[in-house]
Amino acid sequence: MVTCLSQLYHENKRGIKAGYAKFETFPIWNLPLNHPVNLAYEAATADLNDVNMIDPFHLDAYGVTTVNYNRDVEVFPVLDAMFTKISGESPYRSPTDMGVNMVGNCIIDDEVVQAAAKQEIIRRYYTGLCQKRQGLADDSLTYKLELLMKKCGITCEDRPVAAAANRKAAETDAPAAAIEFDDGRIITGKTTPLLGATSAVLLNALKLLAGIPKDVHLISPIVIEPIQDLKIKHLGNHNPRLHTDETLVALSISAATNPTAALALTQLPKLRHCELHSTVILSQVDDTTLRKLGFNITCDPKYQTKKLYHK
Repeated sequence: MVTCLSQLYHENKRGIKAGYAKFETFPIWNLPLNHPVNLAYEAATADLNDVNMIDPFHLDAYGVTTVNYNRDVEVFPVLDAMFTKISGESPYRSPTDMGVNMVGNCIIDDEVVQAAAKQEIIRRYYTGLCQKRQGLADDSLTYKLELLMKKCGITCEDRPVAAAANRKAAETDAPAAAIEFDDGRIITGKTTPLLGATSAVLLNALKLLAGIPKDVHLISPIVIEPIQDLKIKHLGNHNPRLHTDETLVALSISAATNPTAALALTQLPKLRHCELHSTVILSQVDDTTLRKLGFNITCDPKYQTKKLYHK
């Protein structure tokens, strides 16, 4: 905004008539203040302390209730004064006037949109809890996210993939993970001597999508064991289990000679936008790999081990 106003001033000095408008998606001005989509925007910007509010300038000028956010409302008098000084008059009577946003008119199934927004709020809450556990955020962030969840009438129990992962962890007494497909099916994975929970659930998901029986090995143990040996004896790792990136490399190598592994590998694009939950905070390599595959990830705010320091 500062850059635009500065440019407007200089254009005006040169005798060039210039204007200013904002192209923004959120908050959506013609949805209710507490619509889950607008609350999801608040959740996404909770660390910035953005707050949705009724635009008082728009209400006063037109008698119409619209939604904006605190920073635009607070700065509008300054913007209005600067426009008047530069151009002689302000083209806008409210912060809502200066925004270009037709997103609210594009919603054709409000129920689906609300459900997706609620899931986004829950994901943001889990992220806030993990950031707090990692020392990257304080109580104020999670407190605000809790309030937004209460406004929406949702809890962590409304994330089915998290409940499934935690049930598997309770059964196995070890970290577990779960994936939920877009059709509602959920597959779980447990920690094994060869694979971490996220690697296990990733392979299980590929099997399910490809119609491969559960008991079929996509990667032979005789392929995994030398990789573990390399990790422990030569690379200085303490965890012998394969991370997701190592699992995918091993699967790719197996696909060269194993048609079943090759079939499973072709299912990877179908994982994009699936939901994934881990009962422990993921390592950086697992988190990065899974996000590259397109998963929407959440984790319980705890570490797999009780080491004093975690990477």
